[in-house]
Amino acid sequence: MFNSLSERLDKIFRGLKGSGYLTEQNIKDSMREIRLALLEADVNFRIVKNFIKEVQTRSLGAEVMKSLTPGQQIVKIVHDQLIALMDTEGFEMKVYNNKLTKIMLVGLQGSGKTTACAKLSAMYRKKGIKPMMVACDVYRPAAIEQLKVLGKQIDIPVISSDSKDVMVIADEALKQAHAELTNLLIFDTAGRLHIDTEMMDEVARLKEHIKPDYIFFVADSMTGQDAVTVAHEFYDKLAFDAVILTKLDGDARGGAALSIKAVTGRPVAFVGTGEKIPDLEIFYPDRMASRILGMGDVLSLIEKAEETMNVEEEEKLARKMLKNQFTLNDFLKQLQSIKKMGPLESVIRMIPGLGSKLPADLKIDDNALKHVEAIIQSMTYQEREKPHILNGSRRLRIAKGCGRPVMEVNRLMRQFEDMKKMMKKMNSPRGMKQLESMMKGQQ
Repeated sequence: MFNSLSERLDKIFRGLKGSGYLTEQNIKDSMREIRLALLEADVNFRIVKNFIKEVQTRSLGAEVMKSLTPGQQIVKIVHDQLIALMDTEGFEMKVYNNKLTKIMLVGLQGSGKTTACAKLSAMYRKKGIKPMMVACDVYRPAAIEQLKVLGKQIDIPVISSDSKDVMVIADEALKQAHAELTNLLIFDTAGRLHIDTEMMDEVARLKEHIKPDYIFFVADSMTGQDAVTVAHEFYDKLAFDAVILTKLDGDARGGAALSIKAVTGRPVAFVGTGEKIPDLEIFYPDRMASRILGMGDVLSLIEKAEETMNVEEEEKLARKMLKNQFTLNDFLKQLQSIKKMGPLESVIRMIPGLGSKLPADLKIDDNALKHVEAIIQSMTYQEREKPHILNGSRRLRIAKGCGRPVMEVNRLMRQFEDMKKMMKKMNSPRGMKQLESMMKGQQ
């Protein structure tokens, strides 16, 4: 998501940065290009109009026109305005260990409510909270079964009933939650294929019945402006607290994420970045703005690494790298840690200076990592520790063992040796100077 918008904006800003100075005309030309880029990204046209007006006013200010780096100043202004557009205004979902917090998830059918229910439960259990899920979607075929399956996967209880009355189900859930000292109770409500009075009345009655602490509108980001329109209608009826945007890993143009706060007045609280249960993130507007402008997202990258990597183990591997004692066993551990961080493409796009240089339609095949892992696991422990003993017959045996061609085994060994040489070179005083100059060039 946002890849095509990022690519368009990057092209516009490269042109601005290349100008020795800025004039009122080339600023207006750039604003026209930014306007088109945002409209193509399916951002609400009124929001685009106000956004461009604000950016243009600030860009024509004296601090930009007299700046030594006017192009970079305009990038900063656009960055600031994107943050303002998506600002969460400090919204935070607070859950406590000594009381029950009730949450309702609402939205249209197919928006991802049921999966979001499981993701949210798993996220807060990591924080020491005891969650429970309630299956209140009594209309969609297999909706209750889907929630039960997800609950079993993550070992979180699901309350359901044969009754078609959601108030009866809700009462049973509240009773069990208090009996089992549950901290977080999440209600998965029914959706429809379109807005209808019956559905809205039912969720409104459920709201009055359980008096939730938070109501989240779950929106499918793939639906673009339709998601914003539906969100507005839900807000009029339910006055929800925040939005959960799902399917941000898809090829949606991003208009919903950029428009929904301005249209409803309610912020995006969480974003779904994949199909797996851990693929739910707290939404940070500054980080999203940086991703859109191709600046990467170092903080999210660090958080992902902290969640999946053992600090002591990583420090040990780093010392081995510096001493040029890095083995294929160590490489395998690193590979498995990277896989836990999620799809390789999304990880790479978080790296500052690299994400914006990748083509918008680039697809990185995560199977390549699996193939490398299979090759290394087909080696004996001794071969992984001492790769220099891998002669032709050993490599042929490894290739047969993992089902990959011998040339792939050979290519992996060449790449591993090249990496060790690079590490050895970087550990020298000259190599460190080269690294410092490279880092300065990226700033």
